Amino acid sequence: MKMLWLLMSVFGTVLPYSVFVPWLIEHGFDLRLLINQASRPIAAFAWLDVVVSAVVILTLATRQIWRGQHRFWIVIAATCAVGVSLGLPLYLYMEHQPAHSAD
Repeated sequence: MKMLWLLMSVFGTVLPYSVFVPWLIEHGFDLRLLINQASRPIAAFAWLDVVVSAVVILTLATRQIWRGQHRFWIVIAATCAVGVSLGLPLYLYMEHQPAHSAD
């Protein structure tokens, strides 16, 4: 299973950025346009679903850090940098990895 989570982490990074990077190339950092497009009802539905999922992943990772598993900071960074599509499979992958004594 852990290799599946690792593979899904790769897909979870490549797929969203394969859409986002061309948009950035075409529009640049046009925050007004991004917010305008994201605020349409169906887009807002998808964004709210992602935001709630991200909060859950961040909560799980933070809980692991509080338990002494400091390596889970990478899940927080990945979720913030890419999104749930990377953060969730990375979290699950790390759950299958034994903790190192250096944590």
